[in-house]
Amino acid sequence: MQFGRSYEEFEVGATYRHWPGKTVTEFDDHMFCLLTMNHHPLHLDEHYAEETTQFGRNVVVGNYVYSILLGMSVPDVSGKAIANLEIESLRHVAPTFHGDTLYGETTVLDKWESTSKDDRGVVHVETIGYNQDGTVVCIFRRKVMVPKNNYLEARGGDQPGRPIPREDRNWPGHQ
Repeated sequence: MQFGRSYEEFEVGATYRHWPGKTVTEFDDHMFCLLTMNHHPLHLDEHYAEETTQFGRNVVVGNYVYSILLGMSVPDVSGKAIANLEIESLRHVAPTFHGDTLYGETTVLDKWESTSKDDRGVVHVETIGYNQDGTVVCIFRRKVMVPKNNYLEARGGDQPGRPIPREDRNWPGHQ
């Protein structure tokens, strides 16, 4: 399974469809809200949401939706990244509710080589997230610094830092 891409593997205009989707549970949403200290009743108080909002039910907190989609994109986009440089824009265009399943896809908008180091480049991408009905719920653009092949080769190839098993009484190694 691929985990990220080198600079040379990105093509402007390519779209990566992230798999699998993620069904957002009430527990997920509430835990994320509590961990990030976002106690807005729109996300946590069912009675409040039913009685006082246009949605009539709890809405999943937007930063969780963004985080899911960003995480989905890692194996296709930034799994080999040197750095995430910028979130250029982030728009929540429709609500996500408990029980919705999120899917995402990322398109390469542009790429350019680093002007300061010849072993890396920058990739500019746009990710869209949509629910099980195909309704787009979130769109964001970001810039990611990714390694070139020579950067990876100098650090151990596709899986830099991965140790080699040593033979001992518990692990005989590969014959």
